[in-house]
Amino acid sequence: MIMSNILPHYTPEERRKRIYGIAGAASGNLVEWFDFYIYAVFAVYFQHALTPPDMAETTKAIYVWGVFAASFFMRPIGSWLFGWMADKYGRKQSMLVSISMMCASSFCFALLPSYEQVGMLAPVLLLIVRLFQGLSVGGEYGAVATYMSEVALRGHRGFYASFQYVTLSGGQLLASLLGVVLLAVMTTEQLEAGGWRIPFIIGGLAAILSLWIRRTLEETTTAEERAKEESGSLIALFRDHWKSFITVVGYTAGGSLAFYTITVYSKTYLTGIGVNGKTVGYIMTIALFVFMISQPFFGALADRIGRRASMLLFSGLGAICIYPIMVLGMQSMTNSPVMIAILLILMMLILSFYTSIGGLVKAEMFPTQVRALGVGFSYAIGNAIFGGSAPAVALKFKEAGIENEFFIYVIVMLVICFAFSWRIPKKPEYLEHDH
Repeated sequence: MIMSNILPHYTPEERRKRIYGIAGAASGNLVEWFDFYIYAVFAVYFQHALTPPDMAETTKAIYVWGVFAASFFMRPIGSWLFGWMADKYGRKQSMLVSISMMCASSFCFALLPSYEQVGMLAPVLLLIVRLFQGLSVGGEYGAVATYMSEVALRGHRGFYASFQYVTLSGGQLLASLLGVVLLAVMTTEQLEAGGWRIPFIIGGLAAILSLWIRRTLEETTTAEERAKEESGSLIALFRDHWKSFITVVGYTAGGSLAFYTITVYSKTYLTGIGVNGKTVGYIMTIALFVFMISQPFFGALADRIGRRASMLLFSGLGAICIYPIMVLGMQSMTNSPVMIAILLILMMLILSFYTSIGGLVKAEMFPTQVRALGVGFSYAIGNAIFGGSAPAVALKFKEAGIENEFFIYVIVMLVICFAFSWRIPKKPEYLEHDH
């Protein structure tokens, strides 16, 4: 076994500190992504309050999901800013600033004035606040993925790094669960009248707690490493590691598109094919829970079979299965919520080959001095263009009357992901020999 010769190198105290570091970074990641995803869960309710009342429902939805997509274009900026900060001033410092920004953004979101109060300024303010959330999350991914990959026990990195997506999907799950709870205790009218503000208040308060936890984490880089001239440098990244950068962007594009299609757009898709809204909420909550707890198992599997094999399994199986499952399967079983849940869980398990090691497989492509920048910036570009745009693009396909063809687009991107996954080294060039 890979791990047997590695674990004795760690004292019990060092193991405890590293596991605490994983838990501390992961807890903040949970809050960041909860705050980010409550937008997707409650968009259908606040779109009425923040857009013109005489606007067509489809146009309102396109605008609100367009804002969701626009926030992803702030991610490259956030990943550059916070990646530079993480490489130059430390992973911990970067994570503290990003969670503080998300905290402030959540409270601002909860206080957004309605269209009835300020007119067209309401949708503009919605866009501005959402862009700041995108900036924060853009910085979060690279710093947390890098920190968790570096602090993880060698030989078990796939297992421990998988907790980034445990908490990422956990944030989605909690957002979905909160939607189910609020819909159970409040009417749709009450949610549209202001109940949608409650989740953002909860998110802001949780971010304060996360900020306190992150202050206790230990830094993984040394002062000497941070002082290097190339630390956090885009020039050094593109000059010395451009091939790795392109490879990561290549497989991130398909991975992110599949991720947001399966875990975010599925809710809108299922409602559109005739599944009851409350039922969809239950299906998504159950599926996301299974997705969340499966991550460590797929991470441990990647420790055994390798990152490259996991990525090839994800992209290959995803390309083969997504159309039959999402289109042929689900559209023929709208009267069977249990079967739809099983099909959605199956797609999420295929997705787990990627998500469980998503951050780690990127971190292993770059050296310490540009690792956070390389991970975050490459991920953000692929994610901004293909991931965040998934719901809005899917709605455009639907508006044109060709919604099923959207999944062909996903298949094409997964085939591209498969091709780039071949470029992943069988043995990592970086991080593997770090202590």
